[in-house]
Amino acid sequence: MPGSPRRVLIVGYSNAELLDIAGPSDVLDAATKLGGKPGYEIMLASVDGRGIRCESGLTLQAQHRLDQITGGLDTLIVAGGTGHEAAAADARFVTHVRRLAQQSRRVASVCTGATVLAACGLLNGRRATTHWRFANRLATNYPQVNVDPVPLYVRDGNVYTAAGVTSGIDLTLAFVEEDHGPSVAREVARMLVTYLQRPGNQAQVSMFLSGPPPENRLVRDITAYVAEHLAGDLGTAALAQRAGISPRQLTRLFDAHLSTTPSRYVRAARTENAAKLLCGTELPLSSIARRCGFGSTETLRQAFLDHFDTPPSAYRRVHLRQAFG
Repeated sequence: MPGSPRRVLIVGYSNAELLDIAGPSDVLDAATKLGGKPGYEIMLASVDGRGIRCESGLTLQAQHRLDQITGGLDTLIVAGGTGHEAAAADARFVTHVRRLAQQSRRVASVCTGATVLAACGLLNGRRATTHWRFANRLATNYPQVNVDPVPLYVRDGNVYTAAGVTSGIDLTLAFVEEDHGPSVAREVARMLVTYLQRPGNQAQVSMFLSGPPPENRLVRDITAYVAEHLAGDLGTAALAQRAGISPRQLTRLFDAHLSTTPSRYVRAARTENAAKLLCGTELPLSSIARRCGFGSTETLRQAFLDHFDTPPSAYRRVHLRQAFG
């Protein structure tokens, strides 16, 4: 009925990730407290209604058994955690999640909760994400799913998948924005003292954090030089000359230690640095392009489209709106 709270069911299981449950529930609770109308009625359920022992060892008391939930739901959220494969192998659990998904306006998973949605057949033919550590496993076990390990979260129709842990907060803030507009979502982010509401197409892991520093000293020195001289000549020939080796040898070393080419590495480094300047400064795009070594704003724009699937102006708009709006 009009004005009734939106019914949101969060589903957990043994060895679920606590933050995958607490993050979305706190975002929705904050939206209700800040006056988002209609608000949210948040429920937590397990297959048998018993407590959910999380990975951390803490136990959350479920309010419902899954078979007790009837009627339409606004949003169904399945948590992730190390118990995801056992949950996906539980026929009773999967049957109830599939049934509830059919009664929900919106279906979501956080982290490895995507495994449960995949086991239910809810991701077949859809693009989906999960925690980057488990993306290959999800793709191997469920080849009907188009797994994209890069974004923070993905929407395909009414089904949403988030990369894991804190990205569940980003996804739920996006739900609040869908339901109540950007002003309420921004106030919720401020209440929860989150730095930004990150867009879903932002990469899960920065290239600078995706692995340990290269073991090869020469490659390590060159990548450090790139980070400090983004506006300079970073062509493969120039870098090879600096390293004292041939361009072909430098390319072989980059492939062996970074699984990319020097030119692709440089482009990604420039794009990520441009993203930081877009978020943290009010410099015009032309200045950012020049500082980061792009020949023009159009070159910067194309790099952003390739790396973040969004143009730099839109990327800045989202981040500045959340930070300063």
